[in-house]
Amino acid sequence: MRIMTVIGARPQFIKAGVVSRAIARTEGLDEVIVHTGQHFDANMSQVFFDQLGLPKPDHLFDINGGSHGEMTGRMLTQIEAVIGSDKPDVMMVYGDTNSTLAGALAAAKLHVPVAHVEAGLRSFNMKMPEEINRILTDNISDILFCPTQVAVDQLSREGFDQKPAKVEWVGDVMQDSALTFADMAQMPSEVAGQTRFVLATVHRAENTDVPERLAAIVHALNTVHRDVAPVILPLHPRTKKMIAQAGLSLEVRTIDPVGYLEFLALLKDCALVATDSGGVQKEAFFFTKPGVVMRDQTEWTELVENGANVLVGADAEQIVAETRAALNKTIMDDGSLYGGGTASNRIANSLKATFF
Repeated sequence: MRIMTVIGARPQFIKAGVVSRAIARTEGLDEVIVHTGQHFDANMSQVFFDQLGLPKPDHLFDINGGSHGEMTGRMLTQIEAVIGSDKPDVMMVYGDTNSTLAGALAAAKLHVPVAHVEAGLRSFNMKMPEEINRILTDNISDILFCPTQVAVDQLSREGFDQKPAKVEWVGDVMQDSALTFADMAQMPSEVAGQTRFVLATVHRAENTDVPERLAAIVHALNTVHRDVAPVILPLHPRTKKMIAQAGLSLEVRTIDPVGYLEFLALLKDCALVATDSGGVQKEAFFFTKPGVVMRDQTEWTELVENGANVLVGADAEQIVAETRAALNKTIMDDGSLYGGGTASNRIANSLKATFF
């Protein structure tokens, strides 16, 4: 059975790194990898293939930049072409990016079954392009691999119980990755030896594209760095551009985007994480670090409910206060929330049982 996997952004490389290994170990499964090029520079893309041992993409596009519609449309056209030439039995997509939606749409229109890894997540904020992508992808998928019971329950509320689509709880492949690659983690040389620091990431359009929110976050991180604990910020290229355009000045310690293994080292050694990323919220938990989430909603509500993460939006005072409080918080992971590292094998076995 031939699986076509579409990836294009950092979180998808990490997820595919372990799922592709599980597919390769499963008799009867063959994988074709399509890389859209959505994340295209060496640190945002190629480094993940190099470090995680991902198979070289069978098809590599160069689709990045432009509006959401333009990017998705170009991806749709090229993915449709490789579906025609490679004739997959199933299309597998990850997460909630433009690459995700384009892969799912192209397959659905050509009557190729779609498997969606990380299905059922909702932020309930339709202003987020990711929310639109994940809802549309779920609704045209034939098998929905849910990372949490919350995601399964959400799809049930949306009526998926009455649809022919197959909904499965498999656990979170991000935890598989964290456990698989943690021993290979390498601290970036420019921050080696730093202790008790806050690891920060900022890249969401809801923050970077709104000057008031971006200014509040920059102010808060500067304050934390000055008054609470050192802040290390791997600076996303687009965030760097938006900060410069807004005339803001970062006082924290910035470094270039790092590879996955370096980021794992930062997660292992930090005191806590301040982020607006979806995946990093969970990665912090995998390493039992508290998370200060600089968003108004989160897909990972279970982490807020159990006290591991706190939502602070873009409120500068709240970001500083919750960061100060979280420095002394103890986080425990008993493996029950995200599967304990078994998700990849569950996905491979389910694909074989469903489509082979």
